[in-house]
Amino acid sequence: MRKYHVEIYSSTRYDLWNEFVANAKNATFLFHRDFMEYHQNRFEDYSLLVFDDSHELMAILPTNRVGETLFSHQGLTYGGIVIHEKTKLSDFISIAKSVFEYLNTQQFQKIIFKEIPTIYNQIPSNELQYLIFLMQGNLVRRDVLSVIDLKTNFSFSRDRKNGIKRGIKNNLVVKEEPNFELFWNEILIPNLEVKHQAKPVHSLEEIQVLYNKFPKNIRQFNVYQNDKIVAGTTIFESNFVAHSQYISGNSDKNELGSLDFLHDYLISNVFKDKKYFDFGISNENQGKNINKGLLYWKESFGARVITQDFYEVEIKNYILLDNVLL
Repeated sequence: MRKYHVEIYSSTRYDLWNEFVANAKNATFLFHRDFMEYHQNRFEDYSLLVFDDSHELMAILPTNRVGETLFSHQGLTYGGIVIHEKTKLSDFISIAKSVFEYLNTQQFQKIIFKEIPTIYNQIPSNELQYLIFLMQGNLVRRDVLSVIDLKTNFSFSRDRKNGIKRGIKNNLVVKEEPNFELFWNEILIPNLEVKHQAKPVHSLEEIQVLYNKFPKNIRQFNVYQNDKIVAGTTIFESNFVAHSQYISGNSDKNELGSLDFLHDYLISNVFKDKKYFDFGISNENQGKNINKGLLYWKESFGARVITQDFYEVEIKNYILLDNVLL
């Protein structure tokens, strides 16, 4: 089995890392170092780079450590072992073996993988799932994402169509904005506080900084009635997917039809040429419960379920890879 050299990421590898992300088959802008490091004070980064014997970068792992456990970076929505399109399965297994051998020498006990949903891959890339099977990993969480395949004949339900009609009747207007302050301070933060006693994952300052770095990938759409904001959504856009990172409306959203009106505009116009529109999860309690009302709203746009899995793998099980390739 081929051997690879593994090293911990340092700022001297900034350009190399980002160039690799830009050309990987299973990466999005979330793996860019500028995105990963906006909250670097919250996590102990332990990202890895994997080189072959000619010093070519073959794989990266966006990860952080907590004690003797390595995580697919906890500040990101998804992670795993990132590779380029030329990497074949046999190479992937050898790369993984080298990674786990290295982690074993560093006294790590286990790794928690948070897989990247398949819709975000540039081309088929389920190598990680096969690796977890080989290493006898345990499924510890499974979330369900509500996704519209925009290339199919999906349809909106009567409820959603009626909501869109209310939006038209109430003279609602959708605007894309470069500033997140109105949505954050007047809609999102108050709603999360009242409904969930929580705050957005990103502060206003953080999301504004991220937007300034990734203006083509992070987009804010607000809904106005008589020039007053009544709803909005923050979209994370990648090559094939438009993902609603935040969705929120004021207390009149049902009467106004603001969120229905907004998402009709996004799905039918702004992102109609994407492959997928991802509403994200409706799960609570680590995937074990579902917010029934939220799921119904998403599915009534024509969204259907794909899953995102979280796995725990014992580092010592890398020895199980020895005899895979016959």
